[in-house]
Amino acid sequence: MRFWIRAAIISAVYVAVTAVFAPISFGPMQVRIAESLALLPFLWAEAVPGLFIGCLLANALWGLGAVDIGLGSLATLLAALLTRRMPNIWLAAVPPVIVNGLIVGAYLTLWFPVPLVWSMAYVSLGQVVACFGLGIPLVLLLRRLEQRGDIQRAP
Repeated sequence: MRFWIRAAIISAVYVAVTAVFAPISFGPMQVRIAESLALLPFLWAEAVPGLFIGCLLANALWGLGAVDIGLGSLATLLAALLTRRMPNIWLAAVPPVIVNGLIVGAYLTLWFPVPLVWSMAYVSLGQVVACFGLGIPLVLLLRRLEQRGDIQRAP
């Protein structure tokens, strides 16, 4: 039960953070602050469905339609699954950058007049900010709190 509760909380936080930062969370040049949560699968398996559902809901509420809902959410799911398998936190930050940069950057060219390579670069750069700049410190803090017993692992 704790697994699904934590997944739901991660999903809700993803949606809420995306809503708060909506002006910079969408578009050809974006820094989706909620993507700092993309490193949580490194700590917790329940973050994988939580991120997928959170991204799906955020894209359904504020995104660019069916392509964004489908491909954006699947990109987040793939990145989360790969992040879960990484051996250290630094490598865990790489899949969200690469996967979202390639997939989201590619389909954003359907709506915005930005060359493919630049679109992928812009999305990747935003992911670097979110994952390396915010996600790694977040995971290190959560790991410390978990080690102190302030946060419990799901069974």
